[in-house]
Amino acid sequence: MQEYMLSVHHRVEDTLPEGAGADEIIAAVDTFNGQLRSANAWVFAGGLHPVDVATVVDATGGDVITTDGPFAETKEYLGGFWVISAPDLDAALDWAARASRACRAPVEVRPFADEG
Repeated sequence: MQEYMLSVHHRVEDTLPEGAGADEIIAAVDTFNGQLRSANAWVFAGGLHPVDVATVVDATGGDVITTDGPFAETKEYLGGFWVISAPDLDAALDWAARASRACRAPVEVRPFADEG
């Protein structure tokens, strides 16, 4: 089985729902998470706070530099992710379609690099 990262991408210009709208998304994601677990595809998942609380750490030079906010100006940001186990890319894409429906956002699928 291959592991894949399903990354949820939010658009900066979109506002995330609050109240009942947020509750619907949370319920749909909880249902999706249960489906992953039932299928033994669940590895790990997590939602992230908004990008305005991010801190970037750059230690590539002589000094360690920290800055507020995302690394680059962007129209999209990572809002959360799942790490799943799937037999092939087609299965991972099917899980991503379900994830996108549940969280109401685009989901990127990317396999983990082979170790070795």
